Amino acid sequence: MEKEENQNTKKDTSYEKESAVETLSEDSEKQENETSEQTPEERILELEDKLARTFAEMENQRRRFEKEKEEAFEYGGFTFAKEALSLLDNLERSKQILSNDETLKNSETLKKTLEHFDIIYKDLVSIFAKNNIKPIDSLNKRLDPNFHQAMMEIEDDNKDPGTIVQEIQKGFTIKDRLLRPSLVGVSKKAEKKDEKNEENKENLEKK
Repeated sequence: MEKEENQNTKKDTSYEKESAVETLSEDSEKQENETSEQTPEERILELEDKLARTFAEMENQRRRFEKEKEEAFEYGGFTFAKEALSLLDNLERSKQILSNDETLKNSETLKKTLEHFDIIYKDLVSIFAKNNIKPIDSLNKRLDPNFHQAMMEIEDDNKDPGTIVQEIQKGFTIKDRLLRPSLVGVSKKAEKKDEKNEENKENLEKK
């Protein structure tokens, strides 16, 4: 009984193989027939279409390469420029430290030192500007999340809410890209004492 089943299985397998071979043969014959049925004009049109597609792909690759090369040239120094801004930050901090030093206040030495710091600062800003690295104008401007980062709110009834009234750290752009945002303080309406006291009273009553 088992022998008969094995023989039947072998027959089925061999039949499947023969069917697969026949299918492949039919497909290849069909393709050959389709190719042979093409006229020379149709064959030329097919080759021209393939050639046009190849040239289009080559052109797309060339454009991608040109764009990548241009961006590498224009923004290749992005990281270096961002780190170089720390020089300006350190100059500003040094000026503040010296200006707040009680032993140096109102001295001629301090005055000359700060003047030299200002010259160095202006020279650095000028060098950055020549390389398309420019400071962001922030004071008295409306807060723009694309260029500013609000660090605090300052009560000021003379300014519209959301107006930049303090610049904590100057921001910069390189060409049309943000190098770093300006860290700023923005104005808000001053809370009236009567309203605040009333609010505190309501909170106490709720408790």
